[in-house]
Amino acid sequence: MAEPLSERLLLLGQQLLPKRALTRWLGHLASLEAGALTHAVIRWFIRRYDVEMAEAHEPDVARYPTFNEFFTRALKPGARPLAADGLLCPVDGSISQFGAIAGNRIVQAKGHDYTTTALLGGDAALAASFDGGWFATLYLSPRDYHRIHMPCAGRLARMIHVPGALFSVNPATVRGVPGLFARNERVVCLFDGAADVTGPFVIVLVGATIVGSIATAWHGVVNPPRPGVPREWRYDDQPVVLDRGAEMGRFLLGSTVVLLFPKGPLSFNPAWAPGGTIRVGAAMATLG
Repeated sequence: MAEPLSERLLLLGQQLLPKRALTRWLGHLASLEAGALTHAVIRWFIRRYDVEMAEAHEPDVARYPTFNEFFTRALKPGARPLAADGLLCPVDGSISQFGAIAGNRIVQAKGHDYTTTALLGGDAALAASFDGGWFATLYLSPRDYHRIHMPCAGRLARMIHVPGALFSVNPATVRGVPGLFARNERVVCLFDGAADVTGPFVIVLVGATIVGSIATAWHGVVNPPRPGVPREWRYDDQPVVLDRGAEMGRFLLGSTVVLLFPKGPLSFNPAWAPGGTIRVGAAMATLG
């Protein structure tokens, strides 16, 4: 079925937009302490996207000196209770796609897929660890809580910053841009399962238009800088172990998370469906 005219125009705009310059400029503005102007922008954003501030640890807009600090706001203690067992949902947002990895191919949208090798920056050996495994792609909209949490306990092994494009990751663009998540800038975090998962698992934080930066709990801001070549960090001699449900990263302006798990018995929550709403700490899948 042909794409609606509105979606074709949106995709054309994506191609023509100076995405990198726009991202750099808006990222700078989001970090400015502009007093009343900053607070006016935050209030507009809350109205525009129907942001739920009652669950924020700090609900008073005037207490946020920058837009970035508002956007990456913490939640009140207990706002996201953790499911008793299994893998946890790592983000607030909506389900894009999930399921089995067919060989090394991941479904992006109807009619579009891409390889785990492309997603992981061309590392075929790492990608082979997930052949026949499982994936979940989760979208964070502007209104959502933008911290990312661990689906299970894990020990960090590697982090790779993969340079790339900065297409929007909204649903229309996901339907229209082939291989989007393997083309956009992204931060690949490889963990060794500490308890629930036998073998490695991956959390990929995918950048997008106006995503000013991606940060992790152990490194801080990963990008910028954007040198245009892959950068890798290894943690063999630096034990970074994160508990199930712990914060592992955040987006300064929102995007998408892709999870990869190895081949083995895994059953996704039967209530899950593409487009469904998800929350941090809810049951994502069971193992065994």
